[in-house]
Amino acid sequence: MGPHRPGSGRPPGFRPIHGSPWRYPSGFRYRRWGVGMTLPAIFLTSAYFFSNYYQMGLEGPPYGYQWVRYGPDLLLVQLATGQVSDVIYGAFY
Repeated sequence: MGPHRPGSGRPPGFRPIHGSPWRYPSGFRYRRWGVGMTLPAIFLTSAYFFSNYYQMGLEGPPYGYQWVRYGPDLLLVQLATGQVSDVIYGAFY
């Protein structure tokens, strides 16, 4: 698998998976996040972290970052700032 350029769509070898039911927290609904946007702090907790990225053919997040599930999408987020560094739309079906 070659290097993935953040924001370039699905990386080579990516496999979407069937996701468990997911509920948005109160006051939130689906939003299409983009690279450079800031994810609210409520999503920067282990309840939203996605650690089974190898099943999707993804590499682990760099130090200080975490893969975060947001509905059907998977976001790579810098934990210190909440800034979205990568987005994979439709990661879960």
